Amino acid sequence: MEKTKKICLTASAGGHLKEIIQLKPFYKQHEHYFVTLAREDGKSLANKEKTYFVECPSRNPLRFALNFFQSLKILLKEKPDIVISTGADTALATCYLAKLFGKKIIYIESFCRPSKPSITGKMVYPIADLFIYQWKEIEQFYPKGKFGGSIF
Repeated sequence: MEKTKKICLTASAGGHLKEIIQLKPFYKQHEHYFVTLAREDGKSLANKEKTYFVECPSRNPLRFALNFFQSLKILLKEKPDIVISTGADTALATCYLAKLFGKKIIYIESFCRPSKPSITGKMVYPIADLFIYQWKEIEQFYPKGKFGGSIF
């Protein structure tokens, strides 16, 4: 019998976090934890789920460095098999670090991107083992991706 996979669910606060929580029927069957921001919705999630908080990079090199080292520490402690993300910048370091450690990356392009790709989506696409987009209109940007429809 295959060992149960440990899943890291990583997303920025707000809509990205709401989207990833929609995957609950899947992730609740596995050992899992969240990596997000210490905003109200993230703190609320931490009351119910194992949750770690990281710095929001906000395209700031110093904040990105802090996020990078926080993400590394969490990955080394938790040792997930799979990282699932809906973006955005908060999740970027976790995805790349996990890939360096040979972990599987599943990225779901945000529902709020009906016509053009997100910056994070474009950055994670080359390393994703499975890249899912929610709008047929952006298929042209992700030829190796899979159309998954809305997760809402």
